[in-house]
Amino acid sequence: MIEFAAANGPRLMLDETSVLDVGGCIVEGVDIAPKRAIPDDGDPRIDHSLEGFLFTCGPDHIRHRQPIAGSADGKVYPLHGSASGHAAKVLWTKYENGNAECRADIDITTVEGPPQRVERLWRIDGTTGEVRLEDRVINTSDQVVPTFLMYHMNVGGKWLDDGTRLEGRMLEGGGFPWAFGEEPGGIFCVPATATEEGLAEVRLGPIAAIGGRTLSVRFRADTLPYLQVWRNQKAPAHIIGIEPVSHRWISRDELQAAGEFNKLAPGESRSYALTFAFL
Repeated sequence: MIEFAAANGPRLMLDETSVLDVGGCIVEGVDIAPKRAIPDDGDPRIDHSLEGFLFTCGPDHIRHRQPIAGSADGKVYPLHGSASGHAAKVLWTKYENGNAECRADIDITTVEGPPQRVERLWRIDGTTGEVRLEDRVINTSDQVVPTFLMYHMNVGGKWLDDGTRLEGRMLEGGGFPWAFGEEPGGIFCVPATATEEGLAEVRLGPIAAIGGRTLSVRFRADTLPYLQVWRNQKAPAHIIGIEPVSHRWISRDELQAAGEFNKLAPGESRSYALTFAFL
C-alpha cells in the first residue's frame, strides 16, 4: 500500500497490487473502510477489493457474473469485471505546496482477451481536503470493445448512527436515513443528474464517529449518469456502498438490446471522474 495524504483531507492507502484502488481511508483517526465486514462472493479478487474504501468495477463488465455469449466452455464474465487484481504501474507521486498527486497506468487483460488500459490520476487539494480521481479508459486492442465502469465506495456500517442520512437531488424526497429499505439490506439505482460543473452529488452524514463530518461524493454525470446504492447488514456483512456507475441496473443482454453499450474503437478512450470530501 502507498500512503497518500495532503496537508488537509483523509489519509488514503492506495493499493498498487489492484488498480491503485483505495484500501484504508482514515478520517479523524478512524479507518472507515468496512474491512472484513463484507459478504463473501467467492471471488478472492473482489473480497480483497471490497474490504477497502473504493474499488473499480469494469472495464469489460459490471455487477454480477454473466455467461459470455458464444463461449463453448461456459466461461462467464467475472464478478464486477476484470480490473480488480491488476497491478498498477506508478509513474509518479508528488507532494507539493500541501497538495498530493499520484499518477499510474493499469494494463488490464479482459476475460475475453482484448486489453484495455486505465490511466489513473489521484489528487488531494491540501487547502480544501477534497480528493479527486480522474480515469481515462483506453481501448488498446485491435477490435471494437464495449466499456463499462462503476466505482464502489464502501463505508463500514458500524461507523454510522441513527442520525446518518443519504441526501441528494436524485433521491426520493431529497434523502432518507442510511438504513433504507427492509432488513437486512437493500439496493437501488437511479439516474444522477448534474447539479453544477457537470457533476452529480450525493452525501452520507453526519457521521458522529468522525466528528460529525459528512461524506460528499461528486461525479461526472455525462459518463457516470447513474447512482447505485446498496447496503448489507446480513452477518458478517455490515456495509453501505455509494456507487456512481455508467449503466442502468439491468443485465448486459438488456443493455446491448437497448443499444446502451459504450463502444470504443481501437485507440479510442472514455474519461470518468469523481471527487469526495469529508465536510
